[in-house]
Amino acid sequence: MKLLAPAPGWTSQADVIVVGSGVAGLTTALQVRTFGLSVLLVTKAKVDEGSTKWAQGGIAAALGPGDSPDQHEKDTLVAGAGLCDLEAVKVLVTEGPEAVRKLIARGAIFDTEASGEIALTREGGHLRNRILHAGGDATGAEVSRALLAAVNDDPEIEVVEDALVLDALKDKNGAVCGVTLHVIGAGTRDGVGQAMARAVVLATGGLGQVFAQTTNPSVSTGDGVALALRAGAKVADVEFIQFHPTVLWLGEDSQGQQPLISEAVRGEGAYLVDDNGVRFMKEQHPLAELAPRDVVAIAIMRSMVANKTQHVWLDVRHLPGFTERFPTIYASCIAHGIDPLTQLIPVAPASHYASGGVRVDLNGRTSVAGLYACGETACSGVHGANRLASNSLLEGLVFSARIAADIAATISPQGIAITDNSESILIDPGARKELQWSMSKGAGVLRSSDSLVATSDDLARIQSRKSFQPCVEAWETTNLYQLAQAIVKASLIRQETRGSHWREDFPETSNTWLKRIVQRLSPSGVWATDYQEVGRP
Repeated sequence: MKLLAPAPGWTSQADVIVVGSGVAGLTTALQVRTFGLSVLLVTKAKVDEGSTKWAQGGIAAALGPGDSPDQHEKDTLVAGAGLCDLEAVKVLVTEGPEAVRKLIARGAIFDTEASGEIALTREGGHLRNRILHAGGDATGAEVSRALLAAVNDDPEIEVVEDALVLDALKDKNGAVCGVTLHVIGAGTRDGVGQAMARAVVLATGGLGQVFAQTTNPSVSTGDGVALALRAGAKVADVEFIQFHPTVLWLGEDSQGQQPLISEAVRGEGAYLVDDNGVRFMKEQHPLAELAPRDVVAIAIMRSMVANKTQHVWLDVRHLPGFTERFPTIYASCIAHGIDPLTQLIPVAPASHYASGGVRVDLNGRTSVAGLYACGETACSGVHGANRLASNSLLEGLVFSARIAADIAATISPQGIAITDNSESILIDPGARKELQWSMSKGAGVLRSSDSLVATSDDLARIQSRKSFQPCVEAWETTNLYQLAQAIVKASLIRQETRGSHWREDFPETSNTWLKRIVQRLSPSGVWATDYQEVGRP
């Protein structure tokens, strides 16, 4: 299956194509270069506009005194609610400290104590202080700055900005040998072209824009996962969408990217209260406000439903040094008319992170030869049913290094692309808002058979709204539509509540569902579902 698009009008070439310029994409590009391979780095907007720079909390790694990879592993497995791949988690936590040291060697500067030691803090689900942060609450921006500086210093990494990746190109053996892409705006490569390579790495980030409210930037339309689906690759765990519990509530008509109030704020001692001033989390979990994100998000939604409100409140008025520790969050609140030093902050859950994605092995290989995936685009199995806070940046660092090493060890000669005669699809971009609101209403934090069937019916109607005028908006809407299909189908199949998947009609967790839902899309657009057993630690 492929997007309806004009024939490519230009061609580019490199040893490896990396799609995406967040922590996963930038680190992959730099690691690939250590093996002497040329890189074409394709990014949808400007090279610094991905999700990474919005990461406030930090990077989790067992670097502190008394901490260990084993303890980090245990916390990750608890948050993952039985669906983590144990071997993938072991890779993450054991290779994580060295990956962070390499990031520091590349120029990333993290906050330190007066003694000069790196300052480590806690976030929800962690039983140890193991979160590195930079600029208080601007960790992602510092990571992005350091990696971009290294990329810009390397003339063998060619960066193509403002380029939306469309579909994979395959050779006669079915291996991916390049991509088609559309460069937006004026320039020597304006319009649709093709980039050829010996391997393609998808690091396009999240799919938060499939919902009406999200912490993700506007570019997060799941383009890499949708491309992989159309290429015949397996995707898994897509029903596990993490909704960040504390996103600044901007009113019932707000849509798109919303300001995030980092979990680190609760790590420093902030309280969640309802309209009556009650700290409702104390009755919900032994860790109260520091419970795993799914627990906190569900508790907030229950409070909102019970009190018939559209948000709860975050109280930071008692925290010393709030403006110094969280300058970005403080400025965001002030910009929206809230003084957190004297007022409660209205917060509600919004889509934040996809624990699932393109199914990959421990070296980032997808089920299609020549195609790799990394970061939020991938389902490596480390997150299971719910990502542990601040493991996302670490995943990008660790698995990008493994991908580069695997490519260098196995890379084959460039294949010749063959004509793709599969079915084309293009959805009317005017359907985007309808799709987003339907997904938020029926496939958001609160799910049931009735709500999911209603959303599925909406998607069936949207499917008939075809477009025959290829453009960026239509391609993005089509990607969102196909991702919405996958999410709703998997959410209907999983008849239990686990991690970040909450079914009101199946409120209990069931051992019957200790398995991964794996989906594929045929060249003619037919969905197939399989199951993968998950080894229990």
